[in-house]
Amino acid sequence: MSTATRTSPTDGGTVAPATVERVAVVGAGTMGSGIAVVAARAGLPTTIYDVDADRAAAGLATARRFLTKSGELGKLPAALVESAVENLTATADLADLAGADVAVEAVFEDLAVKHELLGRLDDVVAPTALIHTNTSTLSVTAIASGSRHPERVVGTHYCNPAPMMDLVEVAVGPRTSEDALRRTREFLALAGKTTVLTKDRPGFIVNRFLIPWENNCIRALESGAGTVQSIDAAVTGALGHPMGPFRLLDIVGLDIHHQVASRLYEQLRDPRFAPPPLVERMVAAGDLGRKTGRGFYDYGDTALFGS
Repeated sequence: MSTATRTSPTDGGTVAPATVERVAVVGAGTMGSGIAVVAARAGLPTTIYDVDADRAAAGLATARRFLTKSGELGKLPAALVESAVENLTATADLADLAGADVAVEAVFEDLAVKHELLGRLDDVVAPTALIHTNTSTLSVTAIASGSRHPERVVGTHYCNPAPMMDLVEVAVGPRTSEDALRRTREFLALAGKTTVLTKDRPGFIVNRFLIPWENNCIRALESGAGTVQSIDAAVTGALGHPMGPFRLLDIVGLDIHHQVASRLYEQLRDPRFAPPPLVERMVAAGDLGRKTGRGFYDYGDTALFGS
């Protein structure tokens, strides 16, 4: 059980301090599974929800597989792997999330879908529970308007892959309470994350810089300026990045890059954000990166979060 304390963000004052005892992750895709790993690894019982039972089970299997592989690679001690795996459950019944102190929304980047989901969460979780939205392309303010308690909605953008990246961008809307922001940062610190506060703007900080840069690297490849290997080597060797752009894109997933880039281009109308044609072709071919075994590189396995 964690010792992070919380107070009510609802109108009407505070409640007695309480521990964060349970986390819910809504959405069993790449990001949802990764965020569930983060919470379970921090010692928190964590339930992965998806409206489709098979997807929920698949997300659970992915999260447990990542933890097991982390143990095999010596990145986590065996006892921590065992306890984290035991912390994870999955469900297709939203009512099972009733006891969550923090509910993390990680569904498809569609405002109508998120509005409907937040309205349903309002009917399930306690008024004191935090609702986090893992978005980087939609407005936190707009998403929060789908809740009857917008003061407890906070944007928490986990950098992908969530279990491997330390940073989480935190964004608030005009109705988000200071208490909800404080409790959010306490929870993320408990989960081992570093937080940066950003304005509620398209792309926040990271993707506002990262997407145009990755697109420029892809366009350099398309133009024949270098190979996948030489561009990655130039970036790591000369710029000091720990990983080249194509290794990173393969871990994130070309489909995710395409979705984020397209959403930001739609909002900003800046051609730097438009996905290059090579990305379109790779997504169409199913060459999405590590999770499909082939992207800019070929892989001998399809470990979702890389290694």
